[in-house]
Amino acid sequence: MNPISMDRDEPSSLTSVSTNHPLEQFILLAKGAKGSACAELIKQVLEAPGVHVFGELLEMPNIKELETGQYATHFKTLNLFAYGTYKDYLENKSEYLELTPVQCKKLQHLTIATLATQEKCIPYSVLLKELDIKNVRDLEDLIIEAIYADIIHGKLDQECKRVEVDVALGRDARLEDAAAIADVLADWCNACEAVLNSVDRHIQRANHRKQCAIRHQQAIEQEIMYIKKTQKTQGESEESASGAGSESHSAPKKNSSKGKAPRAGKFWQKTT
Repeated sequence: MNPISMDRDEPSSLTSVSTNHPLEQFILLAKGAKGSACAELIKQVLEAPGVHVFGELLEMPNIKELETGQYATHFKTLNLFAYGTYKDYLENKSEYLELTPVQCKKLQHLTIATLATQEKCIPYSVLLKELDIKNVRDLEDLIIEAIYADIIHGKLDQECKRVEVDVALGRDARLEDAAAIADVLADWCNACEAVLNSVDRHIQRANHRKQCAIRHQQAIEQEIMYIKKTQKTQGESEESASGAGSESHSAPKKNSSKGKAPRAGKFWQKTT
């Protein structure tokens, strides 16, 4: 069975930044919310469609105030959606809010995005375990939903039982992850530099071969011109020699009787 491609033709939110990001309205609301209002806001943002990053909201002073106190669970749950996975939730359910089916699915989608940053071909076995899904059919439905939600772009390989990811949504990054991200970017820059150097060498080699080919072509053209000129000169010489030989063969013979007196009786003479 061939892989099922789920690529989208329309412009993707993975590669474009909208000025009307869905999170912005919650950030604006958080500026004037306090206590229980902030806690309710967190529940809403976790369920809101199209909101998959939460770092800016976590940095809001009014939201940070919830880190301790009666709404600490709300803050931890928001932190989970920003940086954690569905497996983290299952292992420490008591520390978080009880998630609704919509919130569970969103966290599963975000977990797929996290796994996609670790490997581009994710086996079904890994996904089934990380997402706590019991059968492949439900897993494939979840992956297809994630693709249509622009969480990832890729295709399902049902024969090899894996999902092949082309690009994935970037999740929020912790401050302590900055060093690792910098290392990854440095490696990427070095790889780009190596590719550019290789391209430059190929260009120089191609230009050298081009110049050699041009010189070779010019030499051939000069040789052809020389041969043509030589053949023309030889042809003209042969023509000249042939013309001179023809003239010598066609010249008239001298009359041997020239200068001798005409024989008698050969001419009619007028009588008087």
